[in-house]
Amino acid sequence: MEKAFAELQKFYDGVNNLTSALNQRHQHRLKCKAGCFSCCVDNITVFEIEAENIKLHYHHLIENEQPHPQGYCAFLNENGECRIYEHRPYVCRTQGLPLRWIEEINEEELIEMRDICPLNEEGEPIVNLKAEDCWTIGPFEEKLAMIQKNFSDKPMGENRVRLRDLFKRVNRP
Repeated sequence: MEKAFAELQKFYDGVNNLTSALNQRHQHRLKCKAGCFSCCVDNITVFEIEAENIKLHYHHLIENEQPHPQGYCAFLNENGECRIYEHRPYVCRTQGLPLRWIEEINEEELIEMRDICPLNEEGEPIVNLKAEDCWTIGPFEEKLAMIQKNFSDKPMGENRVRLRDLFKRVNRP
């Protein structure tokens, strides 16, 4: 299990290096900062290995503190700041950045799609950005899926965990 968590941390370090460069490149448009939580929605699911990583590092929080009220991520504090920021899941590490991905329209046609948080739209239209100026969805998700596969034998459809459900083990008044 230690090997799997080390592999996950190495993955996070790689993501952090790339997102850091993108954050620097887009610093003029990114409004994201501590307390901005419009992307921190409820019902986000993560791979089981990420959930176990959170449980490992935040056992006390999960056992002794209340989740954030329904509607936003259970791990936000009363000020809208992330209580697990250092060990936040992959999906949280790319929020706010210009995103791009390839959708298959049919067997012969692929189309590039792009999106960005509405708070960060101001500036160069994202359709005009170079591909390397966007976070490309796909390759890192595949790497994370392989880390998950090496962690657990569960079928891929059964290995997702809602972040809010990490608090379910505790009896709440």
